[in-house]
Amino acid sequence: MTQWEYLTAPVLVHATKQILDNFGREGWELVQIVPGMNPENLVAYFKRPIA
Repeated sequence: MTQWEYLTAPVLVHATKQILDNFGREGWELVQIVPGMNPENLVAYFKRPIA
């Protein structure tokens, strides 16, 4: 059975693609993205298999 590790990270609205691409290169898969505390920020939830 696959075991996962998880990460929660802030994402700036004006740099969303670049930030998500960087996490993707590190093997993180985006699970969900939700509004942050202010309109400039989002909160992203990621997972990746534990090696």
